[in-house]
Amino acid sequence: MKIITLDGTLGEGGGQILRSALTLSMVTGQAFRLERIRARRQKPGLRRQHLTAVEAAAAISSAHVEGAAPGSRDLLFAPGPVRGGDHRFAIGTAGSCTLVLQTILPALWTASRASTVIVSGGTHNPGAPPADFLIRAWLPVVRSMGIELEVDLLRHGFFPAGGGELRARVVPGRPKAIELIERGACRARRLRAIVAGIPEHVAQRELAQFARRIEGFAGEVCVLPPEEGPGNILLAEVEHERASEVFTGFGARGLPAEKVADRVAAGVRAYLHSPAAVAEHLADQIVLPMALAGGGRFTTVEPSSHLLTNLAVIRSFLEIDTCVEAGHGRWTVHVGRPQG
Repeated sequence: MKIITLDGTLGEGGGQILRSALTLSMVTGQAFRLERIRARRQKPGLRRQHLTAVEAAAAISSAHVEGAAPGSRDLLFAPGPVRGGDHRFAIGTAGSCTLVLQTILPALWTASRASTVIVSGGTHNPGAPPADFLIRAWLPVVRSMGIELEVDLLRHGFFPAGGGELRARVVPGRPKAIELIERGACRARRLRAIVAGIPEHVAQRELAQFARRIEGFAGEVCVLPPEEGPGNILLAEVEHERASEVFTGFGARGLPAEKVADRVAAGVRAYLHSPAAVAEHLADQIVLPMALAGGGRFTTVEPSSHLLTNLAVIRSFLEIDTCVEAGHGRWTVHVGRPQG
């Protein structure tokens, strides 16, 4: 059996290498060995959310796995056929539900029947796309590729308590190539401040400060039951004809609400002043579905190390060309057709 060997210190050297490798392994049927997992991180090796992604991938593909243990720095993953149906996975911490879902959903597109997946853990935590980003920004792009997919937020789960839950329903199908060169006309600008077990005035201050920085956003305060917290997040959504973006800021002890709003406003302003169709994080997360579609291209802001690392992992599994070109204040990412 041929085994693809990957270096966990490649590029940005984080968990994205593992998640992309798991997805591509299940879709292509190719086994891989990942060495030196997260070696440059403060706490190297597999953490709980990484293990849940491995366990979820193994469960839906009846994979042979070696090295799936907390702190492990080497992993062997050899998948079998992807199995649809009903699946439930619990991270057990505030680890990201969205990252686990993004690992297994593309593989379930290749299953022989529809699937329902429920993942519990963190739905809104720093360092990972919140559920709102998955639903409002990533999901529309995937649907535009012809994939039948629904994602519902059943319960919020903030860091460090967790306890959130996401549900996804997916129908098998092959994604089609798309292009996202222009974002199109603006349809809506929305701003939502969410608090759970946190005073409502924190959310009000975030909305007020954001309005001082950028005009034209419809603001809303959402107060969740205390048992879904404690937690606070500010979400700014910019919806265009061809792409939507969601920018987020998390409240934290000792961090003024005004600072949270300033950070979100800075991200929104940079995107609005750019001619790119998608911003940094969405660029990183749509390139793999595009590769599975066999081609596509999009424009983005300056490529992140996550995006470049993801492209390198994709090329390890697929005979496909990728190219990133700069020009006129934006970058164009090309995902080519299979070589030969």
